[in-house]
Amino acid sequence: MRSFSGGGQKELVKQPKAYGFDTGFVSFARSWDALRPDDCGSLWEHLTLEHLQAHLPDTPVRYWRDKAGNEIDFIIPRTRDTVDVIECKWNPAAFDASALNVFRSYYPKGRNHLVTSVEGPAYAKRFGKLEVTICEPDGIEV
Repeated sequence: MRSFSGGGQKELVKQPKAYGFDTGFVSFARSWDALRPDDCGSLWEHLTLEHLQAHLPDTPVRYWRDKAGNEIDFIIPRTRDTVDVIECKWNPAAFDASALNVFRSYYPKGRNHLVTSVEGPAYAKRFGKLEVTICEPDGIEV
């Protein structure tokens, strides 16, 4: 997957990110016999990307990372000035909005989603000045 960049000098633009679309193969390649709680987050990111590509086949999905180590799991460009953010957390309580705050300081327009494994209807939650929709993959507004 290619990175998203608006040309800022603090953004990483030449480091592609690889995903495996068979989570069994990903587990095998990482030599995971039994899953630890930390492993679920990584696999959840793979499954969310697979969902996005199945439901938005003609939409480029990107990721974002800056030189300070801030990272956004998935970016969906909408218009020239509007991009949607999708962060993946197996457990929504583990979400830290600091990378999202940095990203939104560069790209303020767009929707913010936190995709979790917790079942139930989507709901909005504020993290400082940012509103984030917390949902399952099917709750992503497209």
